[in-house]
Amino acid sequence: MTWEEVAALDPARVVAILPVGATEAHGPHLPLCTDVVIAEAMAGAGADRLAARGFEPLVLPALAYTPVPFAAAFAGSIGISEATLTQTVLEIAASLGARGIRTIVIANAHLDPSHLRALQAAVAANPESAEARATIVFPDITRRPWGARLTEEFRSGACHAGQYETSIMLATRPDLVRDEARASLPPVTSSLSTAMREGRMTFADAGGPRAYFGAPAAATAEEGRRTIDALGAILDEAHAQHIAPHAPPLAEEA
Repeated sequence: MTWEEVAALDPARVVAILPVGATEAHGPHLPLCTDVVIAEAMAGAGADRLAARGFEPLVLPALAYTPVPFAAAFAGSIGISEATLTQTVLEIAASLGARGIRTIVIANAHLDPSHLRALQAAVAANPESAEARATIVFPDITRRPWGARLTEEFRSGACHAGQYETSIMLATRPDLVRDEARASLPPVTSSLSTAMREGRMTFADAGGPRAYFGAPAAATAEEGRRTIDALGAILDEAHAQHIAPHAPPLAEEA
């Protein structure tokens, strides 16, 4: 969009969507920008749903840099501090708020604990009473009820660059998937989420020496399309709960 097109929007109807990903290793078959692609797919699917409910979704350029301590040892992974990410999100919210935009929804695809802490800190520092900033809405898919709507592999915790993420990439950017490498990869059944709870600090320590977990060879574009739709619904419903916290879920309304 041009600046004049943005200026013509009614701020009261605008819902800004911020895709947040990472630049980090995703196995030998997916690019470093995988989380960014997934976040943008979630943002797009959520935007379609918001538009159908009469809002004006404004998808912002994605944030591609964030804390990546689990992937730090792998070539190409680029990390920043938690404080930097928190402050960046808050300043984006302040810039939007100065233009009269009252809500920003985060479409997040990166699940490193330090990254999630940084986003949660931004939400905690940005209460609805903060008139100078757009309110930050963050549906954390690692928590209930959102994660329960996603795939079995995602819920198992063995899902970094596995069937879950690779399916989304096949549905959105198959040109970026190294398919020959993907087809030959054996499953890695170690649960990354369990390893994190046990205090493991790197992909290698968690049982993923090639920076993937799960079963990338089992990925399909069809599964990816279903997952993108589910992620879009999560974003839309998180926004609906923000503006009407006691309303029934949108799926039940349909």
